[in-house]
Amino acid sequence: MKRQKIAAGNWKMHKTLLEGQGLAQEIRTMADSELMNDATLMVFPPFIHLQSLAKQMEGSGIIVGAQNINQFEQGAYTGEVSASMLTSIGVHHTLIGHSERRQYYNETNASCGAKIQTSLKHGITPVYCIGETLEERESNRHFDVVSAQLTEALAGLSNDDIAKCIIAYEPVWAIGTGKTASAEQANEMHIHIRKVLSDISSAETANGISILYGGSVKPDNAQSLFSMSDIDGALIGGAALKARDFLDIAKAF
Repeated sequence: MKRQKIAAGNWKMHKTLLEGQGLAQEIRTMADSELMNDATLMVFPPFIHLQSLAKQMEGSGIIVGAQNINQFEQGAYTGEVSASMLTSIGVHHTLIGHSERRQYYNETNASCGAKIQTSLKHGITPVYCIGETLEERESNRHFDVVSAQLTEALAGLSNDDIAKCIIAYEPVWAIGTGKTASAEQANEMHIHIRKVLSDISSAETANGISILYGGSVKPDNAQSLFSMSDIDGALIGGAALKARDFLDIAKAF
C-alpha cells in the first residue's frame, strides 16, 4: 500500500489572523505553481484562524487542521474546543499530544487516547505526536517510551480506526533546538514505531500508516530524511512560518 506523503506545518502560537491569512495565501499560490509531486500539504494554525483559513483553502487540496481538541463532547470546559465545533467549520484534522502539550499542560498517554477516540468518532483524523526526551534517549529508554506512548493511547482501537491515524515522531530534544536526529536515527525509530503498530493492529495496517518526522526539519535536511524507508513526511515548526521554506520542504519528496 502506498503511504501518503505529508508536509504538515504547525504554526504553534504565532501569527495574527491577518498575518496567518497572508501566509496561507502565499503557501497556496506557491503550491499551485510549484508543487509537482503528490505530497499533501497541511497547516495547523491557532484556533482563531481556523474558520477563515478553512474557507480560504477550499479547492486547493491543502488541509487545515487544529492544534488540539478536547476529549469531551460539550460542557463546562472553559477555553476548550470540541470535535463538533471543529467539524462545523470544515476542520477534519487535529494534532494530539504534541510534546509542548505534554510538557506545559500535563497531557498523558491516557488523555491523548481519549482525544484520539473522540476525534475518530467525529470523522477527524488525529495526528498523534510521540517522542522521547534527551534524558530518556541517553538512558537508552527511547524505544520503551515511544512504545508506551503508542500502546497506551491506541489501546482498544480497532484496526480500521488505527489505520485512520497519522503518527508524528518528534524527539523532544530536537524540537526548536536546532538539533536534528540524523536521518538514520529517525528512520530507526520510525521502523520501531511501525513494528509496534503492527503488533497492536496488523502488518497491513501498520504498513499503510504515514509516520512523520518532526524536529528542526528544514529545506536543507528534508531530502535526506525523506529518502529513508519509513519516513513519510514531516511535522514542521519554525520553517512552516515561511512559505518559501515550507514549500521547499514539500518539494523535497
